[in-house]
Formats: sequence, C-alpha cells, structure tokens
Amino acid sequence: MKTALLLLLLCLFTFTAEAQRRPRGGAAQAPEVGKTAVVMDETISVLRDKPSLFANAVQRMRRGRVVKILGVAEADGVRFFRVSAVPPAAGWLQADSVFGKFRPADEERFVSLIQASSGFEQVELATHFLKLYSLSRFRPAVLLLYGDLLEDAATRLSRDANNRLDRREMAASGAPVHSYYLNFVSLDRYRRLGIRFVFNSSTRRFHYDGESWAEVVRKHAASPETAEAQKRLDSLKEKMERTESR
Repeated sequence: MKTALLLLLLCLFTFTAEAQRRPRGGAAQAPEVGKTAVVMDETISVLRDKPSLFANAVQRMRRGRVVKILGVAEADGVRFFRVSAVPPAAGWLQADSVFGKFRPADEERFVSLIQASSGFEQVELATHFLKLYSLSRFRPAVLLLYGDLLEDAATRLSRDANNRLDRREMAASGAPVHSYYLNFVSLDRYRRLGIRFVFNSSTRRFHYDGESWAEVVRKHAASPETAEAQKRLDSLKEKMERTESR
C-alpha cells in the first residue's frame, strides 16, 4: 500500500513539474512565434513594455526594422506581438504594424497600404514590398506602379535640380556639368533604397532607369502588365535620345 501511494505521489509530482514548464496562455504556441517580420506601418508601430495600448512606450519602430516574434497576446481590441530586434530592442508591438511571409493575407494588405500612401512614403513601401515578396502574385502590378512613381519623382528632381544648381558656379569650377546633377543632394534618399536614375545631359533631365519595367517584361511576360511595361521602356529610350528640351 505504501509503495502504491509513493508511486502515485511521484506521478503527481512529475505531472505538476511538467505543467509548470509549459508556456501559459498559449502565447508561445501561437504559429507566429519564432517568425520574422518587418515593420511597415509607422503610424501604429509603438513598441510598449506591456501588451496594451495604454502601456508605456519604449520607442517607435521605424519602417524596415526587422523583428523576431517571441509571443502573442490580445488586449484593447488588438493583437500584440512580443518582439526583439537589432539594434537591441524588446517589447510589445501591435501586430498590424508588421508584415511577413507567415500570414497569407499580408501580401494583399501590404498592397492596399501602398495604394493608400503618397509621396516618398509610397516609394519606400513599394521598395520594401518588392524585397519581401519576390514571388507574390501582385508583384507585376507593384513593379509597374513602382516605375511610374519613380519616373514622376524624376520629373520633380529635374525641376528642383535645375532651379537650385547655379550654372555660373558649375562653369567656374571646371567640373563636368552632368556630375553636379548626378551628385544632386535630393538623390541621396533614393540611393539609400537602391534606386537609380539616369540623366540626359542634353535635356538636363533625370529619368528612372526602368529596371522594374524591365523585370516585368523579363519575368512576367504572361501578366497583363507586360504590354504597359514595354511601352514605358520604349518611352524611356526615346527620352534618353532627345537632344533638346521639350
């Protein structure tokens, strides 16, 4: 009898110890745990010390920050991820602010975010989408839009450069005129994203180099965007061959 009682107590002790080792609340067993994601929506990317919209803010996570998901919680009507990031940062982040390959709906949600944005933010978002989703069914459409956004940006850059660069100073320095344009300060933020512009010295205008349109033609020939992408490439060639401003 004593032996049976001892065995029962031993089993109970083992079961209790095992239960204590298991994660509570199911957070550690959520499918997102262990995945990586990228912060994209800065408007809701406040990192907090607890999973609550009323918790203390640690910092605002900037667009493009890669995080690792360590846990999941629900509070205040939203879902939170407990995350860690490099440079060192840890806390709770609203799940809607990040995007990844582990949630199928994220691709379409990301495209909607791009379409709803404007200015340089729209370019930034499209750049990150193309880096994150190399096989997305939305890729040809985003590539076409991306090129159009950058050609529009090239028009603004051309106007700004021609207004701000002093022709007398350029002539006095002896440096080639085109080098001033290709070192124009407003190009810097595009360079940081890996975006390249070409320059027509005759018309003194920047143009997007057309890489995203070329990718549509090379890799997505069956897509409905291919014909439009080829039109853009043909137009770019004609613009680069112009010998006077129009």
